[in-house]
Amino acid sequence: MEYNTQRKKLAMPEYGRIIQNMVDYAVTIEDKAERQLCANMIISIMGNMFPHLRDVPEFKHKLWDHLAVMSDYRLDIDYPYEITPKSETLTRPQPLAYPMKKIRYRHYGYLLETLMKVLADMPESPAREELTSLTAIQMKRSLANWNKDALDDEKIIADIAAYTHGQIKFDVEQFKKINAEALHQSVSQGRLSMRRNKRKN
Repeated sequence: MEYNTQRKKLAMPEYGRIIQNMVDYAVTIEDKAERQLCANMIISIMGNMFPHLRDVPEFKHKLWDHLAVMSDYRLDIDYPYEITPKSETLTRPQPLAYPMKKIRYRHYGYLLETLMKVLADMPESPAREELTSLTAIQMKRSLANWNKDALDDEKIIADIAAYTHGQIKFDVEQFKKINAEALHQSVSQGRLSMRRNKRKN
């Protein structure tokens, strides 16, 4: 038995070995007209593998580029598009710079830290209270995802005070009330969703 690991490496594995074998055969055809017909047939089969993109002009161009790559640029035919040179296909793209931002507590993430800055600048209002409650709940979820053993309401309360330079403070009872309300709302939404699904079925 011959394993794939013992066979020639596929230039473009997404098309499979049968298409690669067709391309290899097309390269060996001596008559150019016959070779052109064979190439057109291969492109048609490749297009059928992606029917939703088959008739898109940019995709057709890409198919012919892929045909050239699979033939190692040895297929001598009249390409309907200008084929991307081999030197360009071998060029590696420049690596993207990873956005390194200084975060005080990595388990909360940069976005939550940015939100805390917004909260600290907001005047006292029902809107700030609501946003603070939602933020505190999200902090608890983030901390639970990071390390359940470190899950502590008092720590979250202290972190909120530290982030907002003491402008927003909770006590433990307030925080427990926020969590209870969030749990009640989540259960209510879950029950409502179940009722809707039952009606649909």
